Amino acid sequence: MTRISTVRFTTDQPIGETVRIIVEKLSVRIESGQYPPESRLPSERALAAELGVSRNTVRDALDVLEANGMLRRRQGSGSFVLPQGQDAPAPGSIGERTGPLDHLIVRSILEPEMMRLAVMNMSPNDLDQLSQVVAQIEAVRTDLNEFIRREEEFYRLIAKATRNPLLEACYELTIEVCRQSFRTAIMRKHLTPGRIQSYQTRFNSLFNAIATRDVEAAVEITKLHLVEEQKLFLHEG
Repeated sequence: MTRISTVRFTTDQPIGETVRIIVEKLSVRIESGQYPPESRLPSERALAAELGVSRNTVRDALDVLEANGMLRRRQGSGSFVLPQGQDAPAPGSIGERTGPLDHLIVRSILEPEMMRLAVMNMSPNDLDQLSQVVAQIEAVRTDLNEFIRREEEFYRLIAKATRNPLLEACYELTIEVCRQSFRTAIMRKHLTPGRIQSYQTRFNSLFNAIATRDVEAAVEITKLHLVEEQKLFLHEG
């Protein structure tokens, strides 16, 4: 038996009955987990063909879902499901204006030099904390959310170890914007168990370079990791 969505939708303009039906069908899929948080919905063309309605009807329904904080849409990228309770970025905000490629460019500027400073300035206590996070990363098998959380924690510790509060704050902003630039959705699609294992090996090598104060090796591993992310983005595009 199909579950009826209990979400009450608000719109600036009245919507037709057909649009309302499509809104309900899509919201049920989102609420049931058929479309998980941060996953990308099928294209408007695919949804229209599947649901037996016009693309304009699908587009209007997606507009309603976005207005009610269930979706995040971006021209050229598609429609992505927002985690429960997360609102879409405010129009004109940095999160709304930043795309995945913008985010990768900033990371490519920040992370290698951030790593260089961290290796030179990291204290024994910093290394202990980093070692614990790497162990947690290596313990992940299939939980992508856990992997992404621990990866963020790893780079937060790196940013903190630079001993540069402004740089640390800048990187924290990249993490926040990252959640709105659909990197998580892209990673969720491509992070197979085999790729997770490959990343775990890379984090282990990176930690060893940091622990031995091998600045150039740590920077090179960081750059290779960014290249891999760029390949994932280009493949997705």
